Amino acid sequence: MALPTDGLPALIDRALPAITAEKSQTTRTQYEYCAKQLKEVFAEFRPEQVNHGVIVQMMDAYSDRKAIANRMLTVLRLTYAWALDRGIVQIDPTVSVKRFTPKSRDRLITPAEYTAIYAQCAPWLQIVMDMCYLTGQRIGDVLKIEYSHLLDEGIFVEQQKTGKKLIVGWTPELRAVVARAKDENTKIKSMRYLLAGRAGKMRLPSNVWRCFKDAANAAGVEDVTLHDLRAMAGTEAERQGFDPTALLGHTDRRTTQIYLRDRNPKVVSGPGRSQAKKAG
Repeated sequence: MALPTDGLPALIDRALPAITAEKSQTTRTQYEYCAKQLKEVFAEFRPEQVNHGVIVQMMDAYSDRKAIANRMLTVLRLTYAWALDRGIVQIDPTVSVKRFTPKSRDRLITPAEYTAIYAQCAPWLQIVMDMCYLTGQRIGDVLKIEYSHLLDEGIFVEQQKTGKKLIVGWTPELRAVVARAKDENTKIKSMRYLLAGRAGKMRLPSNVWRCFKDAANAAGVEDVTLHDLRAMAGTEAERQGFDPTALLGHTDRRTTQIYLRDRNPKVVSGPGRSQAKKAG
């Protein structure tokens, strides 16, 4: 099949629906943003004109925003894979391009910082914060909790990112927050989502992120994101003797370690005298 006469931006537009078809709303939004950036960067390029060096230049240009650069590379790679499968291109120039190695985040929100941010939040956002912390789940999974997910054992969660299913068991604190959410919801009269927005629909994670960031800025708390509440939950769960891997829905303890941010030195014990020494 001949190469298309249109440019790479048009190819991205053609591939994007298939690329995002089975992704969560959060991932779709991120990919769509990156697709827009890619179309600007490669506005004058045809697909066959893009090579290793050009893509590396793109990565260099976004080196101050490594997470976005990596995501842009992912979208570009998926675009070429889609086109390659359909015979639109013959070569995928992204395969030899390396991603930036992300720096491990070790930011841990302190109780005082949590309280300060909390004081700047509207009641609905306070409920969202408490739900994120008490369940340890991602914001997208918290926002899609439905009334039908409130079971006798706890709150049922199916994680969008991994498909992992779990039930976060009831605690007095969690029951109290859910009761507050129900009271808040009576103003909206949503019959489906526990944390619904004004129109009774599921709130957009991007809007909640923005409101949280505004509250953090108003509180004077720097370098904090809504996702840090998940790390705070996992870290505190481990401190209290619970299994953070189970709470966060990970299958590998090594993944959980990324979220555990207690950097205080641990008290350890050395061995006693060996039996051989005692016998001697």
